[in-house]
Amino acid sequence: MIRVQREDFDVGFEIENLTRGKTTIGGIVTFVGTVRDGGGADAIKSMTLEHYPGMTEDELTAIEAEANKRWKLDASLIVHRHGKLLPGERIVLVVTAASHRAAAFAANEFLVDWLKTKAPFWKQEETPQGARWVEAQDSDDLAAKRWAKG
Repeated sequence: MIRVQREDFDVGFEIENLTRGKTTIGGIVTFVGTVRDGGGADAIKSMTLEHYPGMTEDELTAIEAEANKRWKLDASLIVHRHGKLLPGERIVLVVTAASHRAAAFAANEFLVDWLKTKAPFWKQEETPQGARWVEAQDSDDLAAKRWAKG
């Protein structure tokens, strides 16, 4: 299940709602990404996330399907916010649940790496020096390469 929304989410509610009645689940892995303020020269006043409605949901649905194909998951969820967010606010929630923890951990890490490198979101940070677009990090690309089929 995927959702792209402006409003915040309740992590506990989302996990409960996703897993309710699914007694085969043995492990639930959760990742919550937040807006961080680097402080000093890297201070962030806010971050604005933009996306193309429709295209974004299609891409998130496809990558979630890929995770479910690669690992035997009992449930999965991606909630990604857009709009203007402040330091400390939640950006993304990724939940994977499986009979065994290894599948839940691997699928969650796969999804988070994909979101970090390939998800169709554009991030602009507002800093004391002005606005700047967030560029991809080499370390994120390196982490995502391990999931490439080949």
